Amino acid sequence: MTIRLYDTSARQIRDFAPLTPGCVSIYLCGATVQSAPHIGHIRSGLNFDILRRWFAYRGYDVTFIRNVTDIDDKIIKKSAEQDRPWWSIGYENERAFNDGYDALGCLPPTYEPRATGHVPEMIEMMRGLIERGHAYEADGNVYFDVRSFPEYLELSNQDLDELRQPSGEGETGKRDPRDFAMWKAAKPGEPNWETPWGRGRPGWHLECSAMAHKYLGSAFDIHGGGLDLVFPHHENEIAQAKAYGDDFATYWVHNAWVTMAGEKMSKSLGNSVLVSEMVKHWRPIVLRYYLGTPHYRSMIEYSEEALREAESAFARIEGFMQRVAEKAGETPAPAAEVPPAFAEAMDDDLGVPQALAVIHTTVRQGNSAIAADDKEAAVARLAEVRAMLGVLGLDPYDPHWAGEADRGEDLHGAVDTLVRLVLDQREAARSRKDWATADAIRDQLQQSGLVIEDSPTGPRWTLGPR
Repeated sequence: MTIRLYDTSARQIRDFAPLTPGCVSIYLCGATVQSAPHIGHIRSGLNFDILRRWFAYRGYDVTFIRNVTDIDDKIIKKSAEQDRPWWSIGYENERAFNDGYDALGCLPPTYEPRATGHVPEMIEMMRGLIERGHAYEADGNVYFDVRSFPEYLELSNQDLDELRQPSGEGETGKRDPRDFAMWKAAKPGEPNWETPWGRGRPGWHLECSAMAHKYLGSAFDIHGGGLDLVFPHHENEIAQAKAYGDDFATYWVHNAWVTMAGEKMSKSLGNSVLVSEMVKHWRPIVLRYYLGTPHYRSMIEYSEEALREAESAFARIEGFMQRVAEKAGETPAPAAEVPPAFAEAMDDDLGVPQALAVIHTTVRQGNSAIAADDKEAAVARLAEVRAMLGVLGLDPYDPHWAGEADRGEDLHGAVDTLVRLVLDQREAARSRKDWATADAIRDQLQQSGLVIEDSPTGPRWTLGPR
């Protein structure tokens, strides 16, 4: 029952050993809210939602922190471009992110702190770092002295002498160009707060170190985020926190990107696929299946074809569940435990693809049981499927998806009426022994993505693979 995770800092899969037995603490770098989320943003939240659910299934008490960066160079730039208050842009997009997380079935975090609500904690951390000789003030800015921290760059495995540290406008007075800003001096028209070193605003990296310390203490289990955050963000977080005296995170877990044409999906590349638009064209539960079932460390190359394949695969699972529910006259409850092969896959670095294979195998076994008229075995397989889907947040009978199920039933009813009219024509052709017409109607329906089964109670249709 040991969960194993790939730790970026160790560059290997490690057994998970919690700091506090029976408990797990997770800090996930959340949204920078300069604009609405695309599916690449939501993938991170979804991957860690599955990790959180698996820890809970294994009996852990989970504390899950996902922050909001609501002050940032990009937000300030958008404020100037749109002639709107920075806080208005941030709040609007924070809500858009939460709508996206909710649409795809992510559980709400234990706490979701905003950066702007934790300036006192940031000031306290900077004061401690200056006193310990790890930071200094210059021209109203406060910088971290990277040479004062020998462990710097161990996470990203870089050479300090070859480092090119990203720098922002107005970052003057650095002793070393590789030093990074924890606090930025105020500029005209920009939001700012009072500090012992003058008015200014937080640097991106300081925010997370301060919030992780406040909500999880000086040491916690897992720090997560996208692969693109390893450097500079997470590297700089480690430097600040450990130089301050914290042990910080024991494990570093990073999810891979959603790409388009081989490039990371990003707003700057103009290749974003907004969640708010995607849910108009695809069922949210299908989007969750599409984004959540590849391994979290594998890139996802976005394409509509791949989404259609995910839709068809999930439809086969749903079709099985509906057939068993009809046969049983009710929807069986989830099994108390998932099958051992599923658990083994999930324990091994959150192996969702292997776990999904167990689900599809169980569905095939259940379909065979239906064909053999073995109601008891079919119901048992459905109970197992529900338990496994529940861990992945994909059980269509879960109350979260109830509204979607209602819409799906409405659509199914409308389609069923139309298909029945065509099937009646096929039955009429069969009754007059016009086999050519009957076969042509069946083939036409199959070309439309439907599978026709002739059962003792009459023909029935299901969605087939596309």
